[in-house]
Amino acid sequence: MTTANVADYAARLSVDYPDRDLDRLSTFFRIFYLIPIVIVVSALGGMLTIPALLLIVFRQKYPRWWFDFNLEFTRFSTRISAYGALISDEYPSTTDEQYVHLELDYPDAKALNRWAPLYKWFLAIPHYLVLAVLGIAVLLALIVAWFIILFTGRYPEGIYDFVVGVMRWSLRVQAYAVLLITDEYPPFSLG
Repeated sequence: MTTANVADYAARLSVDYPDRDLDRLSTFFRIFYLIPIVIVVSALGGMLTIPALLLIVFRQKYPRWWFDFNLEFTRFSTRISAYGALISDEYPSTTDEQYVHLELDYPDAKALNRWAPLYKWFLAIPHYLVLAVLGIAVLLALIVAWFIILFTGRYPEGIYDFVVGVMRWSLRVQAYAVLLITDEYPPFSLG
């Protein structure tokens, strides 16, 4: 199994740095602003893996319309994550790209290992473990960022780089084990 070059991986993410003063009131109440949109994304979230898995295993197809749905849903949920990470004051749009730029390569289902969807989740366990630890670190970093934004109105650039790096890593694991768009094992990298 080869490790993909990060820049060439099938899932790519960049988030615009908020190089301006952020709204302190919005930052203070962010957890409450997130509730409605998190309910919406949670209600839809379970529909990503099972259909793609069944289509690849039994039909060796990944219909373009299903990929497009997964792409837009992943973009939407990533905008929500960036908003929750205090990166922007702009409420996550259900349609506009905004400050989150996410690209996924459309897979050639015939080139994918048809049985890999049955075990990719297992192979991704080391990533899940590392991402769980990094998730705790992100939570702590976001608490620090929250206070810094409240007092200065600015997002700390080092925390921004770390949070976006973890989001990028998580996206690559999601592309491999959940969206099933690639058989290349994701790299252990924030870049």
